[in-house]
Amino acid sequence: MIIENHYVINQHMMYMFGLMDRNAKLCTLVREFHRVFIVDRSPLEIIDDSLRSIGFNLKGAMETAKIIIENKAMCPVMLNHIHNICVFPDKSHKHEDTIWFNPCHILRTHSIKRKTQIEFRNKLLLMIDSKLFSFNHKLKSAEQLSRITIENANNPQSYIIYPPKRVRKRKSKTKK
Repeated sequence: MIIENHYVINQHMMYMFGLMDRNAKLCTLVREFHRVFIVDRSPLEIIDDSLRSIGFNLKGAMETAKIIIENKAMCPVMLNHIHNICVFPDKSHKHEDTIWFNPCHILRTHSIKRKTQIEFRNKLLLMIDSKLFSFNHKLKSAEQLSRITIENANNPQSYIIYPPKRVRKRKSKTKK
């Protein structure tokens, strides 16, 4: 199998997940439409590298997604609104075995014995340990973020986020 040192996520990426190499280093298996390879970086490093290549970072992208779709847990990440590349995790991004999906390549989903079978556009099937409702909710959130981001690119909006107000403590005058 091919091992790449660096990878920037493109429109052909279907899914990716972390795996340990023989030295217990977290690497990433990437499945594109017509090929499979390993990248010598973790999935979060790949996502951050992909965002940095267009001038953004992972923390900012996650915070923006949480504001736009009003979802606090397991939110999708918009990697490139020009090429409509969005990814979403099947579980918390803090887990090493999290699978990151590109919703553009998912054709349909099925429930089989309390697990989810995902059918991709190239007829590849993948079974994951997630309930269908939970997976479909994450898929719809990713599609929603993608749609809102692309619509806002044509009609830009600004968000003003005010910092929380600080409460000043008064010094009390005590008599001695």
